[in-house]
Amino acid sequence: MGFPAGGDGTDPRAGSSEAPTLIVRGGRGPLPPQGGGPVEGLPPAWAADQWDDAYRRVRLAGRAYVWLNLVEQRMRALVDEVLRPVYAPAHGEEWVTAAAGPAGEEWVHRAAAVREVSRRKGYLLDPLDDDPLVFLTLPQLRELMVQHWPCFEPHLVDRREIELALDELEVARHVVSRNRALSQTVLDQTERAAARLLALLDGAHGGVPADVVEELVAGRYADVVAVHPDRVRLQRDLPVEDLLDGARRLDAVGIGLGMLCQNYTGKRLVRLASEGCRVRLLFLNPASSAVRRRERELGIGRGELGRAVEMNIMHVRRVRARLRDQGSFEIRVFDELPRFTAYLVEGQRTTGAGGRRRSTDLGVVQPYLRRARGIESPALVLRGGAGQESGGTEPGLLEVYREEFEGLWGDSRPVS
Repeated sequence: MGFPAGGDGTDPRAGSSEAPTLIVRGGRGPLPPQGGGPVEGLPPAWAADQWDDAYRRVRLAGRAYVWLNLVEQRMRALVDEVLRPVYAPAHGEEWVTAAAGPAGEEWVHRAAAVREVSRRKGYLLDPLDDDPLVFLTLPQLRELMVQHWPCFEPHLVDRREIELALDELEVARHVVSRNRALSQTVLDQTERAAARLLALLDGAHGGVPADVVEELVAGRYADVVAVHPDRVRLQRDLPVEDLLDGARRLDAVGIGLGMLCQNYTGKRLVRLASEGCRVRLLFLNPASSAVRRRERELGIGRGELGRAVEMNIMHVRRVRARLRDQGSFEIRVFDELPRFTAYLVEGQRTTGAGGRRRSTDLGVVQPYLRRARGIESPALVLRGGAGQESGGTEPGLLEVYREEFEGLWGDSRPVS
């Protein structure tokens, strides 16, 4: 909004009521009429493309903020754990000022001033936040770590890698803190750098989830961390190699288990089983009447589906024959038409912060649709315990499908 000369009271010959008012509005569309009367016709909301752009910016900045927030919390906790015992006995509450030294005295005093304002205005919602360390920024926490690296060296492995990761986070931190647009490329770099940095700061104890945002929101959806419209898009984001990486156990059930038999080579399956992964594969019996019913649903010729299932069973039998411990690689068939195909992977158990046990269990589940082949069916990706509170007893979908698998396994027959 602008006022021509005299409209702001500088010209005694013209009052504010007499001066014309110019309203400048960004975006597209005609300017509203000028004059002293009420302005009519202004839209009360953004246009659809403006909302779309705002949502896009929020999605990108929101993901970056979650990673940056977690990194800052971890850095703050580490600085507190390492430096407080060194400086607090001699300097008391002023230990942060003493640790910063003359070079950091200015920004410590600035943080103390912000803390005091927050106290007076009631912005400190958690009593634990009433600490000068809480008001230091990520670069300032980094400066404390660098200044006192001999104190941190026994706890951290690679200073150079830590500093490189912190450098990579600076662009996103600068953009997010000022609410500017973030690109997908910078977000991807930020997520990779933050995950690497958290692993370094956590001493490689496995406290970092595969996806921080997934860890926060997946509990709302009972272990579901991704949904794909078909198997092609699923395998773009989660190839079979990634699904089975580090698996200790694989339970799979379906008509022909095409995702495993056609997208994972026999050599890799042999190596996976030889490295200690226990495998249980459950196929639909190719000689059962359920196969013919499924062929009619899909509109394919008699015997086509049965032959495809037989080929996959022969493939995994050859894999089993190459193993020294064939008892750890079980193949069975069942007769009833399955309602879904599932690959349930039990991964390594790791211990995160606070001694919390983290699950790396994964599952891929596809419901069978009447007119769609398995490759065309929607796919759910499940991660065991994702987003659930520590100590929670409510089972997620992964456990539901595990129970269903065990029921089918109990009613099945072994393949020799």
